[in-house]
Amino acid sequence: MSLKVLTSLALPIMLTSLAATAKEGMYTPEQLPAIAEDLKATGLEISPQQLSDLTGFPMGAIVSLGGCSASFVSDSGLAVTNHHCARGSVQYNSSSENNYLKDGFLAKTHSEELPAAPGTRMWVTVGFSDVTEQVTGGLSDELSGRARYDAIVKNQKAIIAECESEPGYRCSVPAFFDGLEYKLIKQLEIRDVRIAYAPADAIGKYGGDIDNWMWPRHTGDFAFYRAYVGKDGKPADFSKDNVPYQPEHVLTVSAGGLEAGDFVMAAGYPGSTNRYARLVTVDYMFNWLYPTYIDLVTNWINAIEDAAPEGSDARIIYEARLAGLNNFLKNTKGQLAGAKRVGLLDRREARETALEEWLNQEGDAQHYQDAIAELDAVKEKSAAMSKQNFWYNNLTRAQLLSAAQTLYRNAIEKQKPDAEREPGFQTRDDKRLEERMTRLNRRFDATVDKAVWMQFIDMYLAQPDDNRIAAFDTALGLKQDSSKRDIEATLSAMYSNTKLNDADTRLKWLTADPAAFEKSDDPFIELAVALYDTEMHIENESKALEGQEAALQPKYMRAIIDWQKAQGSLAYPDANSTLRVTYGTVLGGSPKDGLVYEPFTRLEGIPEKDTGEAPFDSPTKQLELIDEQKYGPYKLDSINSVPVNFLSDLDSTGGNSGSATLNANAELVGLLFDGTFESVNSDWDFDPKTTRTIHVDTRYMLWVMEYVDGANNLINEMKIAE
Repeated sequence: MSLKVLTSLALPIMLTSLAATAKEGMYTPEQLPAIAEDLKATGLEISPQQLSDLTGFPMGAIVSLGGCSASFVSDSGLAVTNHHCARGSVQYNSSSENNYLKDGFLAKTHSEELPAAPGTRMWVTVGFSDVTEQVTGGLSDELSGRARYDAIVKNQKAIIAECESEPGYRCSVPAFFDGLEYKLIKQLEIRDVRIAYAPADAIGKYGGDIDNWMWPRHTGDFAFYRAYVGKDGKPADFSKDNVPYQPEHVLTVSAGGLEAGDFVMAAGYPGSTNRYARLVTVDYMFNWLYPTYIDLVTNWINAIEDAAPEGSDARIIYEARLAGLNNFLKNTKGQLAGAKRVGLLDRREARETALEEWLNQEGDAQHYQDAIAELDAVKEKSAAMSKQNFWYNNLTRAQLLSAAQTLYRNAIEKQKPDAEREPGFQTRDDKRLEERMTRLNRRFDATVDKAVWMQFIDMYLAQPDDNRIAAFDTALGLKQDSSKRDIEATLSAMYSNTKLNDADTRLKWLTADPAAFEKSDDPFIELAVALYDTEMHIENESKALEGQEAALQPKYMRAIIDWQKAQGSLAYPDANSTLRVTYGTVLGGSPKDGLVYEPFTRLEGIPEKDTGEAPFDSPTKQLELIDEQKYGPYKLDSINSVPVNFLSDLDSTGGNSGSATLNANAELVGLLFDGTFESVNSDWDFDPKTTRTIHVDTRYMLWVMEYVDGANNLINEMKIAE
């Protein structure tokens, strides 16, 4: 087979080619001027150069929530994001008496706004620079393994410490192109975040897990936070004296919206993709890890639902966790289905063959090929270690055990100079640790936690002896003949005799020294101490492998970039939770024979689905408005209704949730919140035929706010483009 044919078959990372129908690529803003011609040809009206400035308009209005994205839409710190991104904060404030998940929440005044869940942040980017030379420039090519890992982390921490010398900022040094480049990102860290408005689940989560990842969709997946700062304009902890943050840049919200075929782009913080992963990793993920996760997560969900029946306080506490698990489960099934549909492993093998043939035509091929072969060997070791430790690692998901391990590790790390501590346990992390221990109060129920832990132990005990951890078995008294009743009795005694279920107790342990932990008779602390050496052994092995990869992966990525450049394409880095821009058009599709996706859904689709029971239980007021065809100024004539959700061919992934969807003039026309079931495999393999992204239309958002929930106070804050 010729190189030309192999290349055409094997490019799930086919980057930007003008002949492509869908615009693959999650570009860093600074890359956009390099593809200015195609951006303009697709429909962009503003300057691509303008988009490359992370601190200018419109990128300066885009903020990270950590796992989700948001954007400022008023001069008073009002920020819009997805309902499912704010839902954890809504749940944190809910109870059976004030169930804001069921009833929704709207603050008519600033004073009525509720503090978001502890640890909620808004990060506003104020600086961005290349620091590759400071991170890896002085490292010898011979340095590998744990030594290289430690050297890179040391350099990153030094850069971060210097950057954060000014209070109120959070800095990071993420890797791009798998360590070929490193960038310093400086962000204002807004710590006082409050809920301004979230519609009821019957709107914001309409369709629930049944409709998740599906089309047609009718979900009002939007909510509003507000950012607050001290009177001096600097970040501050929650206080009634704080004032709304005044962002430098604010998006205009479009009530005019879009038509099919219109240009759209999304700006946000996608989590991670694996477009460049080697075949050995793809094989491990799709033939072992994903199928194994399906078993694990299915049992996890069942354990929670059995222990926390519908209508109980425990179910409210675990609503956010259940939503996340169900989302993950459906996504994983979609990954497996997508891989089978496109023949992912065969495509990846063909791509690697094509790369090797191209390298053979180059003068320095052996340099790259040796590194790639060595990288594959390291990836094999990493996969083997992951398999061996998988079931034990999941045992530590028990919430009180996880808290105890975190507290003990914190005590040990505090004995070291700050610069030598593990990331996550430095002085800069003290507040986060405190919030984590506080947040557990509204995320924990002993009966549920014990039931989940028992389920994990059952699965662990079913594994081969080689996958068992002696320290865990000894600490819990697990033997070959241990009965389920014996194990449950042991766990019950642990939950009965611990004090870690009390927030004040957990906070006190944050200031304790290691000796206090080692003398404690709290059963979860005793277990954390007993497991510490095992945890460190696993961590050290993992870091050594990461260090080996860090020496080899950049060479592989350089080969990929040069290969793509030779074909006239601009390589973009895999998603890594940093700001990215993806662009395309409003576009329906036909993912398989006989199935047609229209680009818009309508208000009338809501009562068509409605059953009166969750998750298809629209508010009566909403159904009446739809029946009366009260569209107001939000009607789209071409569909003769108010558009609810729309499809685009944008390239997106998890973490893009809440991303601002902008039109050709950078006005907000929607919020990205999901992909279709056929699209989820695009994390690994971009398919222009099936990749479609789902957005909530701003016209539906405004319609709900004005007519259903009466959130006119927020509408009046925003600049609306008619």
